[in-house]
Amino acid sequence: MNNLKEKEEEKKVKGLHLPSIFMNNEQKMKELMNKRIWAIVGATPNTEKIANRIYHTFKNNGYEVFAVNPNYEKMDDGSKCYSCLEDLPKTPDCIDFVVPPAITMKTLTETDPDTIPNIWLQPGTYNDNIVKYAEEKGFTVVHEGACALVYLNLHGKQ
Repeated sequence: MNNLKEKEEEKKVKGLHLPSIFMNNEQKMKELMNKRIWAIVGATPNTEKIANRIYHTFKNNGYEVFAVNPNYEKMDDGSKCYSCLEDLPKTPDCIDFVVPPAITMKTLTETDPDTIPNIWLQPGTYNDNIVKYAEEKGFTVVHEGACALVYLNLHGKQ
């Protein structure tokens, strides 16, 4: 816990944002929705999948969105689908995970929170160990059953 507190104090001193350990999930959702560039890990051109709806809901609300899924080259709207976060043309402010927990964890171990500090874990993409790992590593984490699609449909662009 001391390591987590030290990282959060460093962020506070740098003036990056309110330390996430002092924020509830709703405050973190609001903060993340103010970020403009998002990567949707698990985006798919399959219009029957929730990841597709999340991707399009972000786009329709004016966010700059990048689809990340090594299984596809293009989304259903013709946008490029990137194999990994490192291939993106811009560094996203946030990563929205719409993948199984094992892929979430693998991606988190490969991601630096100083580069991409914010993550949104959709229901079914995480477990307690993933949340603990992400928070201890220094990410601002939205989870607790929070669905970005529902949030945007209720509140729209922030």
